[in-house]
Amino acid sequence: MRITIASGKGGTGKTTIAVNLALSLFDQQPIQFLDCDVEEPNAHIFLKPRIEARRSVKKLLPRVDLGLCDHCGTCAKACQFGAIAVIGKKVLVYDELCHGCGLCRMACPAGAIREVEHELGVVESGTARTFPFSQGILNVSEAMATPIIHDLKKEISSDRVVIIDAPPGTGCPTIAALHDSDLALLVTEPTPFGLHDLRAAVGVARTLEVPLAVVINRDGIGDDLVEKYCSEEGIPVLLKIPFDRGIASLYAEGKPLVDAMPSWRTRYQTLYRRMQEVLS
Repeated sequence: MRITIASGKGGTGKTTIAVNLALSLFDQQPIQFLDCDVEEPNAHIFLKPRIEARRSVKKLLPRVDLGLCDHCGTCAKACQFGAIAVIGKKVLVYDELCHGCGLCRMACPAGAIREVEHELGVVESGTARTFPFSQGILNVSEAMATPIIHDLKKEISSDRVVIIDAPPGTGCPTIAALHDSDLALLVTEPTPFGLHDLRAAVGVARTLEVPLAVVINRDGIGDDLVEKYCSEEGIPVLLKIPFDRGIASLYAEGKPLVDAMPSWRTRYQTLYRRMQEVLS
């Protein structure tokens, strides 16, 4: 079972819920944790994994031999991402836009394009408590997170409950994390901003045809419009976490809620059972 914890925006408590779910289940069944929030992975703060392996994630960038190039423009026409342009006798390559697909090299009739490796970031793997832990880390100044997420998801084990901490938002990185999930657990808060971003996240999950459910964090700070929306849309709300200073303090100190308040372990185990019911 693949559970992806996602949210329409950052700061909703997505990682907190993913971490506490993992810590509530690992002594009951085999689990695995993937931190796919590669621009700012922070699950390690709570899980404190022992990193045992590290590998580079790269993409191939085109480089043009101007001695062979006849400036025909075939490469630019072939590129679907606008990463290469031919202007007169100049060829411009925009590395940030390149997806490393190699089509420009294959299309070039003069054989003037070669490819060079460029590191986007790394994937780290190890053990947290007793379960497998992996995280992706995007290099500073890099714009393309999805290749790292795709590479990170190669770590997924088919015989474990896989908990995926997705990037916030509704862009390509979030879609990459949600793809092929059994359930999207969307985390929101009961505010107008929370509702706005929840609607967007619901749209992404439904477009991908991934079953979904909701957790409301910081319950009590806003209104009931999120619950009304979920009721109207037939989306189950599986857990509500109160707006509580003690819970916030634990988060600020990097302490998992289920470690400091063991009664919450049972609530997260119930959350998991309710997710199973959603899929039954």
